[in-house]
Amino acid sequence: MKQAYPTFIVNTNDESEHPFLVCVPDMDVLTEGSSFTDAIEMARDAIGLAGISMEDHKQEIPMPSEQTIAIAKVQQDAEYIDFSKGILTYVDVDFSEYRRKIDTKTVRRNVALPSWLNYEAEHAGINVSRVLQEALMNVLNVKGLPN
Repeated sequence: MKQAYPTFIVNTNDESEHPFLVCVPDMDVLTEGSSFTDAIEMARDAIGLAGISMEDHKQEIPMPSEQTIAIAKVQQDAEYIDFSKGILTYVDVDFSEYRRKIDTKTVRRNVALPSWLNYEAEHAGINVSRVLQEALMNVLNVKGLPN
């Protein structure tokens, strides 16, 4: 699922290492960046992490707000800094692609094969795990990330 979230970026013009502060009100995300470009990248990463964390906890990922609603949200939370006075941009995230990018750990699964088929695969030098991965990606119509 790919979404574009309204994102507010404020340049504090201070001498700190990360003078660009970022707020994504729909995801309750605050982050920072060393440049405007870095701030957008950090926002994308924070949105992606928040989204897959919500999925993992069986929570619904919020839909992006319209501009006026997003501005109202950041103005409500303007206790320390009014992000609505910053730059409003939209940051897109494909949550499925993001998960494939960061969730690379392997998971062990028991698979039942007829003995004769296992024998044939072993003698042909076939990596059964790789074949299963490719078949699942084909059936689910998803692409793995390049190695």
